[in-house]
Amino acid sequence: MVMPRFVRPKEGDSESSPNLYVANCGPAVGLQFDTIVSAFSSFGEVKGVYAADESGARVIVSFLEPASAHSAFIALNGRPCPHLGGRSLHIRHSILQPPSSRGMASVPVSLNASDLNIPGLYLFHDFISAVEEEQLLQAVDTGSWISLSKRRVQHYGYKFCYDTRNVDTKQHLGALPSFVSFILERISLSPDIPEKLDLDQLTVNEYPPGVGLSPHIDTHSAFEGLIFSLSLAGPCIMEFRRYTAGSWAPKTASISDTEVENPNSCSEVSRKAIYLPPRSMLLLSGEARCAWHHYIPHHKLYVQVLNVYGCIAKA
Repeated sequence: MVMPRFVRPKEGDSESSPNLYVANCGPAVGLQFDTIVSAFSSFGEVKGVYAADESGARVIVSFLEPASAHSAFIALNGRPCPHLGGRSLHIRHSILQPPSSRGMASVPVSLNASDLNIPGLYLFHDFISAVEEEQLLQAVDTGSWISLSKRRVQHYGYKFCYDTRNVDTKQHLGALPSFVSFILERISLSPDIPEKLDLDQLTVNEYPPGVGLSPHIDTHSAFEGLIFSLSLAGPCIMEFRRYTAGSWAPKTASISDTEVENPNSCSEVSRKAIYLPPRSMLLLSGEARCAWHHYIPHHKLYVQVLNVYGCIAKA
């Protein structure tokens, strides 16, 4: 998985960025995200606070307006913040960018799904707590792993067959594990989830350092219309690509589980990217599920990430 990079804007562009990189701030130093939002909201509307890396002591504060970010920078950089227990903050203006790929231009990275304007794409920050994340990691680690060429997986409900890129609904593995019960309940009760459903297939993916994800669309014939993806243990950047008709075509007649073996050779393509912080839940539905390839680049800057992938197997 790729480690996100937060870089300084070009000289003279600092005041045009709505994002602040804030060090000495975060759960690892006793400051929860809602507390940070409250402290920075006095300078303007805060769109969100996100982990800048896996340390827990550095965050990105994203304002609606660049002027609000600049006001907060002037007021708080290097000074004690009375609303955060007098803690001194180290702040800089920041732009989120993925590490560059050879021969490819960087894609601007968004912090919120709404900024991408992809119908059916949702991102729920802090869907679980840090304590719940640790409990999930411990529970998963006791399970039985299946080793693939570059990663390990666990299957629950129904096994996904990578050779056929499908599930065999006649071979039910049993109920989903109890350690995800609270997640399923939270999904069912969330007013932000577009429809209510009973998930019956779960895949846990362990991506070791250096392993990404090739551009693909999950098999239409195997799964229903909603796919949930919970990120654990580290952040990553996910890219979405939509190929213009005629610029690339799958090898088979079916569009199910289409994968681009040489995506950089396709010139007519729309590319968008989003930052997935730890403990965030990504939902693919509608156009985002069926028309956009999702992709995590392979890069030389890495972080190990665990992904819990839930969906409904088609009967």
